Amino acid sequence: MAAPANKSLKDLNGKWLMNKTLSDSPEAVLALQGIGWMTRKAVGLATVTQHITQQGPSEENPSGPAVPLITVEQTATGGIKGTTENRTLDWTYRAHSDWLFGEMQAKSRFTTFKKIAEESAGKTPEEADAKFLSEGWLPETLDGEVVESFVDNEKGKWTAWQIWGFAEPKEKKGERWFTRKFVVRRKDKDEAVKVTMAYEWLEG
Repeated sequence: MAAPANKSLKDLNGKWLMNKTLSDSPEAVLALQGIGWMTRKAVGLATVTQHITQQGPSEENPSGPAVPLITVEQTATGGIKGTTENRTLDWTYRAHSDWLFGEMQAKSRFTTFKKIAEESAGKTPEEADAKFLSEGWLPETLDGEVVESFVDNEKGKWTAWQIWGFAEPKEKKGERWFTRKFVVRRKDKDEAVKVTMAYEWLEG
């Protein structure tokens, strides 16, 4: 079902199911990231659920300012191992590792599309990527804050830039869905995949 009215980017607490009908296939993204064929097929067939919790301050500095922390525990059917993402929203790189993507570093923050446009203006390919990431959102997301995340996988030679917000899928007119848009790029050649993922609300 669509996101409840009381859910916002400041309160995503609950369980969300990736809706395959409303989302792009992850196949091309996983291929670009160097994931093997069998694993790609297994992921594509799996039902993926994300349990999101939000809190602050961060575990690394419990006595410091209340920096928002988003934890995403992802599970999947078909015998695929789960993953856990911890996102401290202060735009500072932190190391992360999981069984699927290996070693990487990531940073996240609350920001606005105005700031993203200003920072990417005149840069190639950032400006074109930012345009894709800023399209298709509801006014509350276009005019308000979004969650921005950037992942750099040096060994795999790829980056992933993503934005979280709320959008109205073409197939679900009048409905508000939690949505994540991604631009995944190779670092060693001019190759990128752009996808949109929609998440169905399950329970709090």
